[in-house]
Amino acid sequence: MGILLGLLFIQGTCRYSMKDVSIEPDARTVKVNYIENRARYVNPLLSPRLTDKLRQKIVNQTRLSQTNGEADYEISGVVTDYSVSTSGISNQQVAQNNLNVTVSIAFRNRVDPKRNFESSITRNFPFASSKSLPQAEAELNEQIINNLTDEIFNKIFSNW
Repeated sequence: MGILLGLLFIQGTCRYSMKDVSIEPDARTVKVNYIENRARYVNPLLSPRLTDKLRQKIVNQTRLSQTNGEADYEISGVVTDYSVSTSGISNQQVAQNNLNVTVSIAFRNRVDPKRNFESSITRNFPFASSKSLPQAEAELNEQIINNLTDEIFNKIFSNW
């Protein structure tokens, strides 16, 4: 029993973890920089909504405080692709399209610089070819924002 408690104590001092969220014990602050949109086609709602949603998720689901100054964790991002491609053909006609969105993120960890990384997240969102891009965007905006926010959050705070 004593060995088990000792192992739990040692494990507990290494990292703060709750709901699969992993944060160094000394980390207190986070800065989420505005996620810029540098894709050829720019959805004007994507960058501000994605930035705000990511900030909210981090503040609500971690013990980190948002700051605009120097922070223990700093997150930057750029939308590098926002395009449409054909994903399905039926009777020699386009039946389905994909809205492809790629966000490149950079995570800077001032508490443990060995954990710094840069990564790209790409997600495809299918929509019927009978819809125009603005119609598809109107239907998919919430899904796009939620999925990308979850992916970025998991990439940074999960030990998968």
